[in-house]
Amino acid sequence: MSKNEGSSFLFNFISPIYGLFYNAQKTQYKSSLEKIKEVLDINKYKNIVDVGCGTGALCSVLNETGLSVTGVDPAKKMLNIGAKKAENKDIEFINACACRELPFPDNFFDLSVASYVAHGLKADERKVLYLEMSRISKHYVILYDYNDKRAFFTNVIEWAEGGDYFNFIKNVNTELNEHFKSVQEIKLDKQASWYVCESY
Repeated sequence: MSKNEGSSFLFNFISPIYGLFYNAQKTQYKSSLEKIKEVLDINKYKNIVDVGCGTGALCSVLNETGLSVTGVDPAKKMLNIGAKKAENKDIEFINACACRELPFPDNFFDLSVASYVAHGLKADERKVLYLEMSRISKHYVILYDYNDKRAFFTNVIEWAEGGDYFNFIKNVNTELNEHFKSVQEIKLDKQASWYVCESY
C-alpha cells in the first residue's frame, strides 16, 4: 500500500469523526473569508475548486457566497458526508487525488483552494499539488495552512502523523515562489495563514 493509499484509507476510516466538526469548520471558514476580502474578494469570480475538501465544509461556505464549487478528495467517505447535506446539493464532489493529475482541463476554474493539505504531503507531492492547482486555475491558487508560529501541541500531532510538516513550514515561501508568479501571505491567527498565489 502506497502512502497516498494509506492516507485515503485513514481518512475514510476517521471520516465520521471529521463529520462531527463540520459546522465548527464552516464557522471558522466564514470568518477567514471575511478577513481576506481586502486582499482577495472571491466574489469577483465565478467558480472554484477545493482540492482535498474532506467533508466539504469549505465547499459549503464558498457555495453560499454564490460561487460554483467543485470539491475533490481521495477519501470517498469524506465526500459522502458533504454530498449528503441538503445545503450542498449544487456542489459537485469528485473522488480524485491531488498528488496525481487532476481530472480537469487547463484553466478550468477561476480559483483553486487547498485547506490544510500541503503540509501533510512530501516535497515531491507538494510540487505536483502546486503544478496541478496552477494548471487548472486561471487566476489564483489559495493555500490555507500552517505558518511558522506553530504550537507545541501541533508539532507533536504532526510529528506523529508522519507527514512533511516541518519541511513545509521551513520552506513554504521558497517553494511557492518557485511555482507561482507572486505569493502573498495573509496571517489569520497565531499559526494559520492564507497563501494567495498568482498563477503564471
